[in-house]
Amino acid sequence: MKISREDVLKVAALANLELTGAEVDTCRGHLDDILTYIDKLNELDTSGVEPLTQVVAASTDDSALRDDVVERADIIAEVLQGAPDPEAPYFRVPRVIEK
Repeated sequence: MKISREDVLKVAALANLELTGAEVDTCRGHLDDILTYIDKLNELDTSGVEPLTQVVAASTDDSALRDDVVERADIIAEVLQGAPDPEAPYFRVPRVIEK
């Protein structure tokens, strides 16, 4: 296998996941499959393929894409009314990262 049990445990710790022994073995197998597939993709000759710069095909019609327009939404006070611990203009939430 390309990935060790220790690698899986390190990734799980970074993601704050508690995995059982069986889950570690399952994840190890899945991650190894992913890495093997990536190695297979790296074997492909892509020298003649132009890099993709935009996923939406450019159109000669100017109406295909609209201009970005900034519109201010003055709903902050209304939204914060439902928050348990607001401090405008933010929501205060409990700390989740303890490391």
